[in-house]
Amino acid sequence: MGALYSACMFLGISNASSVQPVVSIERTVFYRERAAGMYSPFPYAFAQGLVEIPYILVQTIIYGVITFFMINFQRTIKKFFLYLVFMFLTFTYFTFYGMMAVGLTPNQQLAAVISSAFYSLWNLLSGFLIPKPSIPVWWLWFYYICPIAWTLKGIIISQLGDIDDKIAGPGFEGTVKEYLKVSRQG
Repeated sequence: MGALYSACMFLGISNASSVQPVVSIERTVFYRERAAGMYSPFPYAFAQGLVEIPYILVQTIIYGVITFFMINFQRTIKKFFLYLVFMFLTFTYFTFYGMMAVGLTPNQQLAAVISSAFYSLWNLLSGFLIPKPSIPVWWLWFYYICPIAWTLKGIIISQLGDIDDKIAGPGFEGTVKEYLKVSRQG
């Protein structure tokens, strides 16, 4: 579960951070073209998002093939496909978040600062570092809007939710399926 958490967080942040300078530079091009009457904001934003999809798809396939077999998940086509889908969606929402952060701020530096604040909150309240039952009630709303929490829940349930192997740890002894229910991941 730690490998999944790290992968989601660090590769996602890398995607968001790497797209921000490009979007920031393209903003001046957009302003020039809009002033010339070439196109409106919607087609430009749609094209900017669409052009990222092939890169994200290639990244997902390379990353997914390597990590799925290294982590040694059950090798079924259904679980492999679900893993790829969740990783594709994760890389996509991080990339689009990076684009959105630049679009909503006046410059790339401010976007980077605001993004790092959100990354810290996502990191802390995703349900991994602080399990969902231990998150203070007044912060629980953030757990439900945290995209990493949904990614972790989806990947963990799809990959580990049906495993009946016995595990033992501090304060717990039972199956993996039971542990996921107790820790509120499943």
